[in-house]
Amino acid sequence: MEIILSIAIGVMTSCGVWLILRPRTYQVIIGLSLLSYAVNLFIFSVGGVKTNVPPILSEGGGHDVLADPVPQALVLTAIVIGFATTALFLVVLLASRGMTGTDHVDGRGEKR
Repeated sequence: MEIILSIAIGVMTSCGVWLILRPRTYQVIIGLSLLSYAVNLFIFSVGGVKTNVPPILSEGGGHDVLADPVPQALVLTAIVIGFATTALFLVVLLASRGMTGTDHVDGRGEKR
């Protein structure tokens, strides 16, 4: 399971970086979203990948320990921040498109 998760994180990261380097702003937005999803999967994987196991971990000494909720809280915060950043970037994209008439990142694209 860990190798599949690692491959998925690597593929999403490489596709995100490739899309960020594209000249169109929509492709940059999709690349940033893919990178944020890859980071969220990475944070989840740091918390430990366990399937069909309850969140209560037995230590064998008679007392039970709960699973660490910090990675889940970090991912939830990252999702909210990523959504807000994407919304802000879309507003800037629309304003830039209205002022320049092109959606190229460098501003040197053909005008429509």
